[in-house]
Amino acid sequence: MQSSLAPVFEQVLRRNPGEEEFHQAVREVFDSLGPVLEKNPQYADAAVLQRICEPERQIIFRVPWVDDHGQIQINRGFRVEFNSALGPYKGGLRFHPSVYLGIVKFLGFEQVFKNSLTGMPIGGGKGGSDFDPRGKSDAEVMRFCQSFMTELYRHIGEYTDVPAGDIGVGGREIGYLFGQYKRITNRYESGVLTGKGITWGGSLVRTEATGYGTVFFAQHMLETKGTSFEGKRVVVSGSGNVAIYAMQKAQQLGGHVVACSDSSGYVVDEAGIDVDLVRQVKEVERARIAEYAARRPSAKFVEGARVWELGADVALPCATQNELDEQDAKALIASGVLAVAEGANMPTTPAAISMLQDAGVLFAPGKAANAGGVATSALEMQQNASRDAWSFEHTEERLARIMSAIHDRCAATADEYGQPGNYVAGANIAGFTKVADAMLALGVI
Repeated sequence: MQSSLAPVFEQVLRRNPGEEEFHQAVREVFDSLGPVLEKNPQYADAAVLQRICEPERQIIFRVPWVDDHGQIQINRGFRVEFNSALGPYKGGLRFHPSVYLGIVKFLGFEQVFKNSLTGMPIGGGKGGSDFDPRGKSDAEVMRFCQSFMTELYRHIGEYTDVPAGDIGVGGREIGYLFGQYKRITNRYESGVLTGKGITWGGSLVRTEATGYGTVFFAQHMLETKGTSFEGKRVVVSGSGNVAIYAMQKAQQLGGHVVACSDSSGYVVDEAGIDVDLVRQVKEVERARIAEYAARRPSAKFVEGARVWELGADVALPCATQNELDEQDAKALIASGVLAVAEGANMPTTPAAISMLQDAGVLFAPGKAANAGGVATSALEMQQNASRDAWSFEHTEERLARIMSAIHDRCAATADEYGQPGNYVAGANIAGFTKVADAMLALGVI
């Protein structure tokens, strides 16, 4: 980190104690910005860095709900509206026991730059709760979502803040949330949430978008080396929405996907992962990934292990933050990995990123590679605003063009700042400068 940035980072540490994920996200961006401040001293003069690290609004609230046994349960809800220089706050809601303010702030901070890279007029925000939907009945999830929205509704709107899904928040949860918003406000305001069902204002390709976009970005990286997914051995972490559709698109592009995982371990299937079976097990039955191996003779379940030990030509971390560490990076490098593209948010530790880059591995950070989800959410907002509905083919084509533009913008920016092939620097700088210029134009707000 350049010395001029160190005092600002120290201020972030002092003002946000104990929020390690947020500290990591800020540090990762700051490490790229030294040359930017040298070229653009106006950013420092206008305290853009200090302002961009401080959320415009942080909302914390109690979420009481009644379980199926008639017992009152209490969870905590969050919405961090981080930066609206480019448009209304936009970012998902995460329901998971690990959620606390530092997680939400890290995700919101990343979202600011991710949304900037899409080229769409959307700012950055994030939210969620420490509620765990796993093991809960549909009725319990509904009651929780209704209570959550009873507070959240007053802070959101299609021109203010537009939440979506994330870990633990899929179509079921978005439906319950939107239903309560409509009930409270007496408005069918489709643009207030994205990730909605197709029959009630949702967009085709939104379900697939994050996984598809990650693979589109990885394909463009591979093309810079004169190759493609065709015949490549692909390993994916996770088995949720992002992982499922990353596997599907990688297979469509000719990749041989052999493994995926969940928190209990991983399955390896040298015959090629059956994506439909994974979807049945994880999305329909909400079972553990071991159930895949129980039904698939060619598959084996490895309990308590990390999927990266298998090695790969292309690795797609699609689970959660800091899941790919130095040990995993060593295993991937030893296997001859060509490219790593992050489908999750910040799934690779800083030390592992450095190892991969030093080894010449193509590495795509999440704020660039997984921006397809929020980009397609913005396309859903467009369709809602115009009372229109696009075909799957048209929407996927738009997504593919957006991911191509993000890749090219990151590559060109890295070249401009003397770091060719460094997609981390390219993404951080390109995302930051667009937001910073907008903040300067809007004055001190």
